[in-house]
Parts: sequence; structure tokens; C-alpha cells
Amino acid sequence: MVAGNWFKTGLLMAAIVALFGVVGELLGGGQGMMIALLLGLGMNLWAYWFSDSMVLRMYNAQEVDASSAPQVYGTVQELVKRANLPMPRVYLIDEPQPNAFATGRNPEHAAVAVTTGILQLLTARELRGVLAHELTHVKNRDILTSTITASIAGAISSLGWFMSGFGRRDDNGGGINPIASILVLILAPIAAMLLQMAISRTREFGADAGGADISGDPRALADALAKIERYAQGIPLEPAEAHPATAQMMIVNPLAGGGLRSLFATHPPTEERIARLLAMAR
Repeated sequence: MVAGNWFKTGLLMAAIVALFGVVGELLGGGQGMMIALLLGLGMNLWAYWFSDSMVLRMYNAQEVDASSAPQVYGTVQELVKRANLPMPRVYLIDEPQPNAFATGRNPEHAAVAVTTGILQLLTARELRGVLAHELTHVKNRDILTSTITASIAGAISSLGWFMSGFGRRDDNGGGINPIASILVLILAPIAAMLLQMAISRTREFGADAGGADISGDPRALADALAKIERYAQGIPLEPAEAHPATAQMMIVNPLAGGGLRSLFATHPPTEERIARLLAMAR
């Protein structure tokens, strides 16, 4: 699992650099391609080291400890011993929507964040299942892949605008093809969404199974997912709406609305996740 995630992360970073190069060449010729490739390489390095802190700032997450948040901190302490993991930093997000995510580049530099809404909604047993799910993401090193995806998907969406504004002429001195520019502006955000889908959907099933194993209570996680899904639909999560590229990090899709957005859902159906957990419990 860990080796596979390292491979996926490396493939993801290579794909990002290649995509940047293609867009740069389409909009700015050889010079545009070189600028975009350098931009892609720089963004990969930046995302590896700093994307976790950027996501936590987006959500105005506040670090807590055993004295300021004894329930959630104590539960994480208990679960990391069962999972044989180092203790991550624990964060609280002052938002009413129930949700949670993990971030960081490896288990030694990980963070787990939960909203105040999830603390108010779930029982202690259900919260334990959610935190075990997030710690499985840490253990499987999903967090590096998901955090990099979240930070770079937004950049892919804006890359076309950047390059069309930067490279006005091609290598022969002619104007940039307006049809190519329009296609890039349309297709780059779609590529970002497809990238998120490919990375996110399958790993949620793995984290559910791993979380049930760590907690020893698949039914608790199933009950938690049912509650979170039901309440999250009617309560907006403003940071996620402002930065939709981060939605795939959450335990349940935090975004409101359907239509085209539902076609590019970054999470598998919650009903299917619950069914699998209940099968484990039986």
C-alpha cells in the first residue's frame, strides 16, 4: 500500500509537470513551455514541503492539545498506539459542518483536523471511528498524495489564464491561436477535476477498511458516515466552497449542489461505503 502510494505520488507529480509543459507550449511556444515546466517543477517542490500548512491556513485550523481539546486529542493518542504511528498534530476548525481530514507529507509530519460541527454531532464511539479513518490515510501515506493534489488542482485550473496572459506570441512572432487558448481555459479545470477523482475515490474505501481495523468497530464508522452525510448536505463549509480543490481531502464531500459537480464527485457513494463497513461488522 505504502509503495503504491509513493508510486502514485511520483506519477502525479510527473503528470503535473507534463501538463504544465503542454499548456505552456500551446499558449507560448517553446518559451512558454520552458516557463511552464519550470513553474511545474517549482510547484511540485513547494507542494511537497508547504501544501499541508497552506491547507490548514485555508481552513483557519487552530492547533489543540490535551488541555484545550481533551476528547479528540485523547482519542488520537489512543488510536496512534493501536496503529503504531507517531502522534500527529491535532487541529480544530471552527465550522458547523461535520467533517474531518488529514494532511502532511509523511506520518512524522502529519496533522489531523476536525470541525467543531463533528464534535457536536457524533458520539465518542463514532468520533473514534472517524479519527481511525483519518489515521489510516496517514498510515497509508495517502495524505501526501491528497494534499499535493488539493494544492495543485487549483493551480491547474488557473494555469491557462496565467499562460494566456504571459505568452502573447509564439516562436515565429505570430499571435497565439485563440481557439487553442479557449480550449486550454476550458479543459485545464476539467483535467484538475479528473485528477482529483482518480486519486481520491479508491483510497476512501481503503481508509474505511483500515479505520475499522484500527478502531475495531466498523459499525461506529458506518454510523458516523451516515450522520455526517445527512447533516453536511444542509450546512455549508465556506473554506471548501472557496477552495473546492480541497474537497477531496474530507471524509465526506463537503460541497453543496449537484448537476455537473456531482459528475466529478471526488468521493465514492456514502451508501456503498456504509454497506462495505456493515459487511465487515457482520
